[in-house]
Amino acid sequence: MSESYKTELLKVDRGNFDPVCLLPAAKLLSEGELVAFPTETVYGLGGNAEDTTASARIYAAKGRPSDNPLIVHISEKEELLKVGRDVPEVALKFAEKFWPGPLTIIVKRAEIIPKTTTGGLDTVAVRLPSDEIARSLIRLSGVYVAAPSANKSGRPSTTRAEHCMEDLDGKIPMVIDGGPVKIGLESTIVDCTNEISENGVKKVKPMILRPGYITLEKLREIEPATEYDPAVIARVKNENIKAKAPGMKYRHYAPKGEFVIYEGDSEQVIAKINEEVAKMRALGKKTAVLATEESKDFYDADIVVSLGRRKDEEEIATKLFDVLRGFDEMGAEAIFGECFEFRGIGQAIMNRLLKAAGYNIVSLNGGKNEV
Repeated sequence: MSESYKTELLKVDRGNFDPVCLLPAAKLLSEGELVAFPTETVYGLGGNAEDTTASARIYAAKGRPSDNPLIVHISEKEELLKVGRDVPEVALKFAEKFWPGPLTIIVKRAEIIPKTTTGGLDTVAVRLPSDEIARSLIRLSGVYVAAPSANKSGRPSTTRAEHCMEDLDGKIPMVIDGGPVKIGLESTIVDCTNEISENGVKKVKPMILRPGYITLEKLREIEPATEYDPAVIARVKNENIKAKAPGMKYRHYAPKGEFVIYEGDSEQVIAKINEEVAKMRALGKKTAVLATEESKDFYDADIVVSLGRRKDEEEIATKLFDVLRGFDEMGAEAIFGECFEFRGIGQAIMNRLLKAAGYNIVSLNGGKNEV
């Protein structure tokens, strides 16, 4: 399905927000068309979750594999019980604690949500965003909104309306410009359909399929048995570990240049990256380094970009996709990056970086991360 549009950019003033301004966008959604809109995490590419044609349009506009499920966005907590069925108590507890917010909960699919939206699965991923534009748009449209990130498949996710226009101009009828997003990483995804038997009693063991702003530690405060899918925390791409989420097998977030991550103590990493930069320059390649405030002045590359201070992981998360897109704009051909801690929000940051680098990570001291 290939369609051509004159994409309209609808600017929304958050300082003087009136939901009425969203009526043209809401009408498009209700008619089965697509709209890119801001959430607190990244921009989403929305379509009517109950409409098989709208779902097909989303996959076509993004160039996204049709077995990669779409997240269904709702405007009220109670709607989880309408798009899902047999919703377990732990899912309700997560929703009560973290919704509205950057958490996606997977439950069994209700019949009203077609399998074209769920990538052929009998489960559905559901999120209630906290962003006022997103929630108002969903409410006004009168439909549940299926929305993956509003980017071309494989590219870094979009955190600004101009990113949406770069990837989707001419492919969808409208982009809502609500300014830069707050968080900058997609929502945490937790699967609440994973049942185990404990002393002969069935119970749900929640499993994180994508790390995000809502960390494992926060989820364990509600359900201590929560774990990561082993494929999520792998530092190398292991074909023997089968990812539970279909989307995890696809390439994501990648800049166009070759990207390598280095792990080790600060002096080792800086020395090694500068050595590799020199080699690439000798080959005529334009070089770039993904650094931090603490290290940026020690690199000698054509492009050196700081993600922020290491202790401020929220700032790093917010900047990450902007920086990865920026490397393409600046023509970076050989990109080298530092490693971050594999815990808390750092786990989510490294999840995105490893995918962006195609799991091309080099450990300089046996895997100990001290940068």
